[in-house]
Amino acid sequence: MIQGLIFDKDGTLFDFQSSWGGWFAHLLANMAGANAPLYAELARRMDFDIATERFNPGSIFIAGTSEDMVAAIIDLMPSHTPQTLRQHMRAIAGEPAQVPAIPLAPYLEALRANGLRLGVATNDGESSARAQLQTAGVLDHFHAVAGYDSGFGAKPAPGMLFGVASALGLPASALAMVGDSAHDMHSGKAAGMHRIAVLTGTASYDDLAPHADIVLNHIGEIPDYLAKAT
Repeated sequence: MIQGLIFDKDGTLFDFQSSWGGWFAHLLANMAGANAPLYAELARRMDFDIATERFNPGSIFIAGTSEDMVAAIIDLMPSHTPQTLRQHMRAIAGEPAQVPAIPLAPYLEALRANGLRLGVATNDGESSARAQLQTAGVLDHFHAVAGYDSGFGAKPAPGMLFGVASALGLPASALAMVGDSAHDMHSGKAAGMHRIAVLTGTASYDDLAPHADIVLNHIGEIPDYLAKAT
């Protein structure tokens, strides 16, 4: 029986393209300045469609960490070190306006009222994740939040999920990993957790179905799914 849920953040709690597309276009444009070829190359390496301001499913921005992203473009920014480039990017763009996949506060309240323990496991940094959840007014609904820099490693390795499971006080077998990417599903499988995929990221049903126990349209369908599964 599932006693707790571990959510990915971007593309799961928050709609990915709506939250990040315009923000990322603004970031790349400011990094490139008037250098159009540089703008195009930055977008290409990030698998980002400039015309539509949408990420392609294989984008490193989706499943990777900020360190992975910086490593992919650092050679294009010779005046920066990886550390100064991360600082520069944060200074340019700030935090995006996150768009919830569904109204989160009443949804999370209902999950907790039903006795579920809730956590977040994201390849974003922990402080950034906490800030975004706080801005959305839902940070206090989660019993644990972990990022790639929380000391457990990044997904798709299972360390982060084991760390959150420990904080929730539950065995991995009593938890479900909820995410929008194959990385999320791979980490859930490696941790021995149930795997619930949602379609509010960039991956399609066909991308996710081979790796998930169930594919849902969005997290709002989870309560009905759990009710039928028990």
